[in-house]
Amino acid sequence: MSDVMKGIRVLEVAEHTFVPAASAVLAEWGAEVIKVEHITRGDAMRGLGSTGVMNLGGGVHVLYEHSNRGKKSIALDLTIPEGLEVLYALAKTCDVFISNKTLGVARKLKVDVDDIRAHNPKIIYARGSAYGTRGPEGERGGYDMTGFWCRGGSSASCSPPDIDGVIGQPGPAYGDSMGAMTIAGGISAALFKRERTGEPSVVDVSLLGLGTWAMGAGMALAMQMGQPWQHPPISGGGVGGFGNPLVGTYRTKDDRYLNLTMLQAFQYWADACNHLGIPELADDPRFDSHENLTENAADAKQAVADAVRTKTLAEWRESLATMKGQWAPIQNVLELAEDPQVRANGYVQGAETSEGTAFELAASPVQFDEKPTPTRRGPDFNEHGDEILQELGLDWEQIIDLKTKGAVA
Repeated sequence: MSDVMKGIRVLEVAEHTFVPAASAVLAEWGAEVIKVEHITRGDAMRGLGSTGVMNLGGGVHVLYEHSNRGKKSIALDLTIPEGLEVLYALAKTCDVFISNKTLGVARKLKVDVDDIRAHNPKIIYARGSAYGTRGPEGERGGYDMTGFWCRGGSSASCSPPDIDGVIGQPGPAYGDSMGAMTIAGGISAALFKRERTGEPSVVDVSLLGLGTWAMGAGMALAMQMGQPWQHPPISGGGVGGFGNPLVGTYRTKDDRYLNLTMLQAFQYWADACNHLGIPELADDPRFDSHENLTENAADAKQAVADAVRTKTLAEWRESLATMKGQWAPIQNVLELAEDPQVRANGYVQGAETSEGTAFELAASPVQFDEKPTPTRRGPDFNEHGDEILQELGLDWEQIIDLKTKGAVA
C-alpha cells in the first residue's frame, strides 16, 4: 500500500468491477475504503463463480479480489430507514462517495448526490455509468462489453474485415479496469480541487465515454478521412504496417509471433537487417534510401517475413535483445505474469486470503517514489461490520438492535 491517499476515506456503494476497481486503486494508494454490500448476498461479484458463468477454481475468487483489494466490508439494508441512517452516518466521516447505481436506482435508494450531500456537503460524489447521465439512455445500465468494447468502437475497429464476425474483449473486466484507473484519476483531481478551493465536485465516468477516448485517435482520423478505422485484412499472414516493413506482426518458425514497431523505417533498416540475419539487404539498391525502401516496401516486408520464419520466438528473444529498434514478443497472459521485466518492476503482487491461501494479482500501474505498489486481499463478507459500527460510536446494545431489525448483517 502506498501512502499518497493516507487520511482519505472512501464510501463505496457499488458492485461488479467498473467502480469497485476504482476504489480498490485508491485503497492501494493508501485510502481507507468502506465497501457497503447487499445485506444478504453481498456484492453480486461474490456469486459469479456459482452461477455457471465461469469456473473459478483454486480456492480464491480472483475476480472479486481484483476489484476489492484492501477494503473493509459492511453489509447494510439500504431499503429500510435504519440501514440508510447508518450509511448517512458513514458518509459524514468520508471524503468520497463512489457508486455505479443507475440514476433511477440511486434516487430510489436515496443515495443520489443531494441525498448524500445533505449529510456531508463537502463530500466528493463519484459515479460510473454505462452511457453517461444525460441523453435518452442516461438511466440505462450496461457492462464494459456493451458500453466500452462494442458500442465504443473497439470491437469493430480491431476486427479484420476478412474474418467471420467480430472480436470480443481480450479478457474479463478489460474496459472496467481501464475505467477504474480513469475514475481514480478523476477523484484525485477532485480531491486536489477541494484542497485548493474548498469546493467538492461530482465526478462522472462512463464506459461509453471511456470507449470514445480509447478510440479517440482512430476516430479523429476516421472523421477526417470519412471512413471507419479498421484493422487491415489478415489474409497473407497478417503482415501489416501501411508501407513500412518494420511495422507489423510476423510469424516465427514455431508459429508464434513478434511485433516490430519502428516508425522511422530507414533509420533502423541496416541495424534491423543485421539482427534479422539478412545483412545483405541493408545495401540492396531497392532499400538503400528512404524513398527506395518506401517504394519497394512490399519486397522488404516479404524479406522480413521470410527472415522471421527462420527462428523460434525464444531464439528471436535472444537475437533481437540488442536491436536498436522497437519490437516485442506476442505474449499470452501467463507469459506476461512471468515476464522478467514485469517481475523486476513489481507489476504482479502477492496476497493471501483470510484462510491463508496465496494468490497473485496485477498491481495498479501507478507507482510512487520508485517503489512497487503492494496489494492486500479483499474483505470477507461483512468482515468489518461490527468494527465500523463501533467507530461510529454505537454500543453493542445499539448494534444488536440494528441486527435484529435487519439493518445490518
